Amino acid sequence: MGLYAGFDCSTQSLTVTVIDSRTRQIAFKESVAFPEPFLEATDPQVVHASPQMWRQTLELLLERLARGIDRRRLRAISGSAQQHGSVYCGETPEDLTRPTAPIWMDASTSRECREIEGALGGPHAVARLTGSRCHPRFTAPQIRKFARESPDEFARTVRIHLVSSWMASLLVGVHAPIDHADGSGMNLMDIRAGQWLAAAMEATASGLRSRLPPLVPSSSVIGHLSEYWQNRFDLPAADVIAWSGDNPCSLVGIGLFEEGQLAISLGTSDTIFGPLESPRVSSDLTGHVFASPTGAYMGITVFRNGALARERVRDSFGMSWDQFSEALRHTPPGNDGAMMLPWFEPEITPHVPNPGVHRYRLETAAAPAHVRAIVEAQVMALARHSEWMGVRPRAIHAVGGAAVNAEILQVVADVFDTEVRRFENADAAALGAALRAFQADTAVPWTEVFEGFVSPLGGRVRPMPAHVETYRRLRPIHAEHEAAALHSVNP
Repeated sequence: MGLYAGFDCSTQSLTVTVIDSRTRQIAFKESVAFPEPFLEATDPQVVHASPQMWRQTLELLLERLARGIDRRRLRAISGSAQQHGSVYCGETPEDLTRPTAPIWMDASTSRECREIEGALGGPHAVARLTGSRCHPRFTAPQIRKFARESPDEFARTVRIHLVSSWMASLLVGVHAPIDHADGSGMNLMDIRAGQWLAAAMEATASGLRSRLPPLVPSSSVIGHLSEYWQNRFDLPAADVIAWSGDNPCSLVGIGLFEEGQLAISLGTSDTIFGPLESPRVSSDLTGHVFASPTGAYMGITVFRNGALARERVRDSFGMSWDQFSEALRHTPPGNDGAMMLPWFEPEITPHVPNPGVHRYRLETAAAPAHVRAIVEAQVMALARHSEWMGVRPRAIHAVGGAAVNAEILQVVADVFDTEVRRFENADAAALGAALRAFQADTAVPWTEVFEGFVSPLGGRVRPMPAHVETYRRLRPIHAEHEAAALHSVNP
């Protein structure tokens, strides 16, 4: 029984969590915030980060890891990373042919999305093939843009990595493969076959196939910790398990492995996700299907205007978070018909390229009505835009910063008509990566992997029948407002 390390390279920080399979406890945890999470650009739609910053932070955390654990017991390492970002390399992982990496916040590839979808038969065809229509943050349109704008640098590129596979490459010292779960967020992988899709590669860039790493199952041992790291920090030749994306790793870190379980993450972005037995595809093109680290699939819908939008409303009225909660407590469910579409930033779901907040019956309303309007709008959007998964949740696992707010969770329970359970998810993606390393090394069944590591914090929130009926009446009205607003911004 050994120690298993899981890293998570998120947008803001790099975290490592080490679990002890003998005691079923977390043996070590450390996090380092990035000094400059993303780089300034003249075009606000262009958002890149520095791979060298990720590499330097990885070295710092490995040093702290080596000092903080019984190194002899370290058996395996895996990792998680923000999805969709891409890193461009020469013959070795350290040889960068592009000094910056476009990340998931980049929205500058609308032209490339249209071109790829046109070549593959339209957005619905792309979704059927790859699990998602083309989105500007996805890797294929980002590659196409780089190949067009920087042909010389693209020609020198030997390997195109995801952030996850590049970080794994740094650990093993050679180019690592891409796992199925993260690979399915690129618009390049056949979602059912788990193989690179020839037509998608051809639609993206000439000569792309030779530049993509191989695809492997998420549980694959891709090598051992390189001699460089062994010698530098006196670490053992631990197995390195394929790294994956943050959303698939969070699925594991929260303990979701059976269809019928759903999680809502109320963080910087709001997301709703859960396991799927088969790759059902979103008919309205708002959701995504990824491969799951457990070998099945996961569905997910992402909303960019999450915590930051709630903060904008709070700050506009000079409120504290306690006052924000108080406002929810003292306003009626349904908000007397007042609503908001809180697109303070360009929105992912539904697709809103240019920001704009739409308010209904809020012109003369007091601050509490605006608070309830944004929370109800966000939760109704979560519910409506996840219907494509075809899952009637038995319970919802609530995680993320806003999951500590009982009033927000009551709205979630009432809109979904389902019990909500709050889970500790501090560094869920890093914990999920550590659990993946443990499972890959021991072949313990997934139903046993989570025991002792993932449990609710207590205080279940149950739906209130009268409120459930109120939201059942409001959801079609919310849909009508959204459709009208979308027509005005996307005529």
